[in-house]
Amino acid sequence: MKIRIKKGDTVKVITGSKDKKGKIGKILEVDRKNMRVKIENIFPIKRHIKPQRKKAYPEGGIINDFGTIHISNVVRVGEV
Repeated sequence: MKIRIKKGDTVKVITGSKDKKGKIGKILEVDRKNMRVKIENIFPIKRHIKPQRKKAYPEGGIINDFGTIHISNVVRVGEV
């Protein structure tokens, strides 16, 4: 199946819970393998990271990120 949205597009959530439905945001990331998108300010989540040896999170802590939504639940704003 061809994916017609890409990173940077503005999309509207057309299905889902009432706190997410109807919201508009910009796509931050597209996962083509799992058919999911990460949208700015739509599905905020917090991750608790243990201290690691890697350079990314040496002290650990709480990371604020956005969750993903399936591509079928969003539509580009110009196509509404």
